[in-house]
Amino acid sequence: MTNPSGARRPLALVYRGPAALPGCPEAVADLLAFGPWNLDVRYTGPHETLPLSAASLSRAVLYAQPGGGTLDSAYRILRPQRRAVRDFVRGGGRYLGFCLGGYLAGATPGFGLLPGDTDQYIATAGATVHDEGSTVVRVTWRGSPRSVYFQDGPVFVLHEDAGARILARYDNGAPAAVVARFGAGRVAVAGPHPEATDDWYTDHGLPVHHTLDLARDLVESTWRE
Repeated sequence: MTNPSGARRPLALVYRGPAALPGCPEAVADLLAFGPWNLDVRYTGPHETLPLSAASLSRAVLYAQPGGGTLDSAYRILRPQRRAVRDFVRGGGRYLGFCLGGYLAGATPGFGLLPGDTDQYIATAGATVHDEGSTVVRVTWRGSPRSVYFQDGPVFVLHEDAGARILARYDNGAPAAVVARFGAGRVAVAGPHPEATDDWYTDHGLPVHHTLDLARDLVESTWRE
């Protein structure tokens, strides 16, 4: 696909498959497609036209890993693509991860893209959420208090000399959204779901919070932080 000037738009790949939950890839794809970045957004995965592979990633500028189920089961599915994802980011690509996609940026298990690892926010001292159900969590995003959709998302455990930029923190001070370099590329991850659409809230009887501005800020951070 090309824009009116005839130039090819940069390709962004969004994973869709058994390591994601229905609705999560679509929310991320809409975020990227309707944002200001003029991206050609395509799905990648085992049942998509573009498989998740080194060849597909070589055409892209950004790879997005949306929310999903459990970390262990997702990593078993995605482990064969670990090297391809790491090589893509190390070579200058952008990795965008929400919730499970944030967990997968860690190392135990995961793609090993972060200067540190991940853990369950609900297991950290002072957490304001204590179960794996869908809820709303409070964060401070670039100094402003916000409420964001949340379902057992990660906290980011960074090395002291990581050099990462913390965009948001949970109420207990733990990092909730982070951008970091990996080789020549960048990794931007969030534990909560700022990309969540209204129905994610209403389906669980939660008050709706509009947070697409935070999701766009996370995407933007892959280009400029």
